[in-house]
Amino acid sequence: MAASFIDKARITVRAGNGGNGVVSFHREKYVAAGGPDGGDGGRGGSIILVVDDNLSTLMDFRYKRKYVAPNGADGQGGRKFGKDGTDLTIKVPRGTLVRDAETGEIIQDMSGSEPFVLCKGGRGGWGNMHFATPTRQVPRFAKAGLPGESHDVVLELKLLADVGLVGFPNVGKSTLLSVVSKAQPKIANYHFTTLYPNLGVVWVDDGVSFVMADIPGIIEGASEGAGLGHDFLRHVDRCRLLVHVVDVSGSEGRDPVADFDAINAELKQYSPALAERPQIVAANKVDILEDRTQLERLRTHVEAQGYTLCEISAAAHQGTRELVKKIAGMLSVLPPVTVYEPEYVKRPPVVDVSAPLDIHRADDGTWIVEGPWLQRLMGNVNFADYESRMWFDKTLRGSGLFQRLEALGIQDGDTVSMYDLEFEYQR
Repeated sequence: MAASFIDKARITVRAGNGGNGVVSFHREKYVAAGGPDGGDGGRGGSIILVVDDNLSTLMDFRYKRKYVAPNGADGQGGRKFGKDGTDLTIKVPRGTLVRDAETGEIIQDMSGSEPFVLCKGGRGGWGNMHFATPTRQVPRFAKAGLPGESHDVVLELKLLADVGLVGFPNVGKSTLLSVVSKAQPKIANYHFTTLYPNLGVVWVDDGVSFVMADIPGIIEGASEGAGLGHDFLRHVDRCRLLVHVVDVSGSEGRDPVADFDAINAELKQYSPALAERPQIVAANKVDILEDRTQLERLRTHVEAQGYTLCEISAAAHQGTRELVKKIAGMLSVLPPVTVYEPEYVKRPPVVDVSAPLDIHRADDGTWIVEGPWLQRLMGNVNFADYESRMWFDKTLRGSGLFQRLEALGIQDGDTVSMYDLEFEYQR
């Protein structure tokens, strides 16, 4: 792939951890028994993806692969909350697919303009002011903040274009794009001049326009990784209509019918659905055509398969306006550009319940239970959901926690405190 265009990148993202709550008691002259006033920790910063239309590649992710949002600050005395961690915003080109690196499932299609929270920051821990009750007036404990979410993801750019120009190298795709739009792709008389996709907006009439993409030349074997085509076939995935540019001039001694069939075979090999996409065949370079036999052979061949053939010369601006109008007419009745639905489902974490938990009793008799795996577990439990609570209870029982508490002497009615959760123990 050309060094100037990157359309796939793997990155690691991690949201910030929540700040810790603090143990503090109000101290002021002439104020007796001021009570607990430890503040909460701040929320960790989240990782947020936003679309930037000024970006056209994933080049920024070639050299920076790890993105970490700031942690939340710890709470302070005087009921002062810790400062929230700043959200980390990552800009991506429009049309970027975000996939889970392990499963390949789509997490989000960044085709719209709405920001997407990829990783949520951890909740801040509670300060001891939350744990004061009529029977526990001097709570000498607070809660640690929860860790932020982390993820390994693959970013994959699939251009958002209505029309994709496909065909062998040097058949005139870039010239056609430059003629019908204001795009200025590199054009030269040698193969693989285009090393990355170019986009152009084609204006037809007032209120009628479409986006056209010049896809780098595909060769035989592209679907199996040959040439440049394999890297860029994905950019045709979203196109509603393909314009298949074929050189019919014979200037390079090529057979237009064989070229047409070869490109369609590569499209089908890459994606059968793509091969079924509507096509217009643009027979290019007719201005230097000496023998119309090849053109008529191609016309008979493509029309027998249900395709429309348009005679054009992109270099001489011949037939290009008629082609644009034909494209606009077909687009007006075709479905909109594909937007991929998310496939990824957040799964319960794999919990290593064999790791020991720290269990100790506070001065007021509250049983404090803490540990890294318990902290991660609770960060993934929705306590407002019955099934989620049952899964949490089953996991705790399976870890042997309750047996251990009973061995240490816990009694019915004793208070158990686990991070943001506090409950009365019942056998």
